[in-house]
Amino acid sequence: MSLEWLLRIKNALDLMEERMQQPLDIDEIAKAAYSSPFHFQRMFYMLTGVTVAEYVRKRRLTLAAQELSLSTTKVLDIAFKYGYDSPESFSKAFRKVHGISPSEARNPGVNLKAFPRITFHLSLKGDQEMDYKIVEKAAFTVIGKSIQVTTKNGENLREIPKFWDQLNADGTSDRIHALGTGDDILGICLDMKHGEETFSYLIAAEGSEDVAASNGLEARTIPAATWAVFTSIGPMPHSIQKVWQRIYQEWFPASNYEHSGGPELEVYTMGDTHAEEYRSEVWIPITKK
Repeated sequence: MSLEWLLRIKNALDLMEERMQQPLDIDEIAKAAYSSPFHFQRMFYMLTGVTVAEYVRKRRLTLAAQELSLSTTKVLDIAFKYGYDSPESFSKAFRKVHGISPSEARNPGVNLKAFPRITFHLSLKGDQEMDYKIVEKAAFTVIGKSIQVTTKNGENLREIPKFWDQLNADGTSDRIHALGTGDDILGICLDMKHGEETFSYLIAAEGSEDVAASNGLEARTIPAATWAVFTSIGPMPHSIQKVWQRIYQEWFPASNYEHSGGPELEVYTMGDTHAEEYRSEVWIPITKK
């Protein structure tokens, strides 16, 4: 990660900490990082494993727990202070993180969970080339099956592999590939909206709406975009996970591009996914800063 991007992230984190008792304003936080709101949220999630909203939620509940254990301030006042509009919603969220009620947090010797402030460190590595290409592609139609997932508590990391296992086991992924017009099968993250933690994940192939309709599949249009395309060579899933990590830790901070907010694609070639020479690709829609 470049020093410039590290300082931008630090500015955004400082602003978040200053405003823990105010409504979350992602536009202002992203501005502190000289970034668009979508790009900042995507970078933050890929670097930390938590969304901005989840990070702020857990930090507020950490600070609330500290205040409960060290003061005699009413639970209701602390709930309002950290953005909860009722004692019930505060108690539910508090119990989910700490495993106890807010009033129990005042008991001597009780165990509380702390979600510390995130810090980033600059890591200097030996130069390692990262091959990519920029591709202009017109809008195209994909056909397949989708699920809706959330990034809360890493649910997407569990549900998406299970979805692949299900469609591979019942033959649906093979059927999608056979009905498609291309040589590859796609994993697509769609409907990633500014400020939201849910998105759709589609297992698909390029195809037509007519074929989708007559075979009980969904059809979605992937809009025209400029794509940064990265090649992964090696067994799944480790190889492509490493590529994703390097894109957000190394490529974006050092490039003049940012995420444009459109769908993200993983392109899987047919073949042995466990082979050392297995090839796949990551396609990310980009725009110039």
